Amino acid sequence: MKLQTVKKAVFPAAGLGTRFLPATKASPKEMLPLVDKPLIQYAVEEARNCGIEELLIITGKQKRAIEDHFDSAYELEDALTKKGKKELLEMVRKLNHIDFAYIRQRAPLGLGHAILCAKPFVKDEPFAVLLSDDVIDPDSSLLADMIRISTERQAPVVAVESVSEEDVEKYGIIDGSDEGGGIYRIERLVEKPKASEAPSRFAIIGRYILTPDIFDILETLPAGKGGEVQLTDALNRLAARRPVFGYLFKGKRYDAGDKLGFLQATVELALKDKVLSAGFREFLAGLMKDEFSFSGPDHRRRSGQHTGNSALKVVDLSGYLTKSGSEEPESK
Repeated sequence: MKLQTVKKAVFPAAGLGTRFLPATKASPKEMLPLVDKPLIQYAVEEARNCGIEELLIITGKQKRAIEDHFDSAYELEDALTKKGKKELLEMVRKLNHIDFAYIRQRAPLGLGHAILCAKPFVKDEPFAVLLSDDVIDPDSSLLADMIRISTERQAPVVAVESVSEEDVEKYGIIDGSDEGGGIYRIERLVEKPKASEAPSRFAIIGRYILTPDIFDILETLPAGKGGEVQLTDALNRLAARRPVFGYLFKGKRYDAGDKLGFLQATVELALKDKVLSAGFREFLAGLMKDEFSFSGPDHRRRSGQHTGNSALKVVDLSGYLTKSGSEEPESK
């Protein structure tokens, strides 16, 4: 029997983006920029780097900017050509040659419903699902590892991450058996449980390799929490029929659908940028000096400012600054 591998990727992008209002009132959340690229471009490049060339974006109302971003911009390209700005021209044209398909989700009925919309595109092949809210470190091999595991086992694979007890209720949580190598055979999944009721602290994050039999389940699945069709509920039913695996990710992930996570991603990706890194690092070093020289850490501890975890975050940030040799981290 010929092994099926992943050649298609689906990017759900029809959500309302309420956590970023008012910025997302008329602009897609997926187009919010991290340094100099929109969120969704990071996910698209991640899929492309794994050899996936057939891409589908599930859109909704007021999402036209996503299509425009991945389309040719003749007037802009002509202007850049005439001005001899070759680097900018290459950057703009980088994704022009990729063929995208677009399907509109008529109402925001949940992630499960968004994936069901992809059925005419996917047909009878396994496919990747990438949520652009979850930005994975571009140096990570997460998606490639998941494709390899799915191909070897001919089974669905979901990415999971160990989360803190207080964050358990924000995610779908798996219960499963350890098969070694970071792979878990999933027995059941629970959508956003209370920490006291969670079967583990392994949370599902926004990377999936799914098989087409998920569509039969989604077509008959009733609405779950929040009145939406929950992918977690569908995966629960699928795990009762066939092996479904979780793959533990230990790399860097940013929850860019959250304001704090978005800011953290912006800082760290800027520090990795070859053009911006040195100047941005110097700017942060200056902030650190101002922060500690204004009243000193002892004063802030006495006044109740920057204590506990926030103080540790300041020290950790100085650790980033040492990469250029401009600052030394304070001893703990």
